Amino acid sequence: MRQLALDFALPPAPTLDNFVPGRNAELVVNLRRLATGDPQERIFYLWGERGSGRTHLLRATVSEARRAGASAAYVACGLKKDLGDGLDRMDCVALDDVDQLDAEAQEAIFHLYNALRERGGALLASGAAPPVQLTLRDDLVTRLGWGLVYRVHGLIDSEKVRALIDHAAACGFPLLPEVGDYLLGHVRRDMPSLLAVVDALDRYSRETKRPVTVALVRELVRAAGAQAAGSAIEGGRLE
Repeated sequence: MRQLALDFALPPAPTLDNFVPGRNAELVVNLRRLATGDPQERIFYLWGERGSGRTHLLRATVSEARRAGASAAYVACGLKKDLGDGLDRMDCVALDDVDQLDAEAQEAIFHLYNALRERGGALLASGAAPPVQLTLRDDLVTRLGWGLVYRVHGLIDSEKVRALIDHAAACGFPLLPEVGDYLLGHVRRDMPSLLAVVDALDRYSRETKRPVTVALVRELVRAAGAQAAGSAIEGGRLE
């Protein structure tokens, strides 16, 4: 039980495979093409509310580009004042939360955009609003809107439960809707975390030879909450 509980203490690394696309299928296809060296477009701007998955997609695209042999970097703009050197020499740069850039960083990104475009590099950017609503310098806003602009649609609860049921079916076991509803109320609600819990439930169910029920889920969730600080469990919500 201990190892099974700890197996989902942290969400898995973001990949394009463990992103549930929902209404974002076209975006995922285009990002995969970019990461594998067959892009139709090299400039992307993604926008959406927090939790919609835009950070996941940026990190996943960078990871997949690296696996394909490209040089790629992810930058969390809200956490860094100095964006660092050498980004203009990368094959792919992903800039998260560009709406938080200060004036100096905006100028740096403007020049980075031009440098990457000139040498055929790729630029991914994300923000909380579409380009025309960003309070950034006008020339940078214009350039962010020149490529493909996508709104990243977060999954609603019913879509998340459906995705969990489908994932469980692919693993070879049934997941009742009430189990999915329980998970949404008691673990982190991002899809990588939820899918990791379903995988842990599959292993624990087979080990104990018990079906996946709300009681089994509660048992495993409580064990993880008791054993793993910083786990996927949200404190204070256990029953």
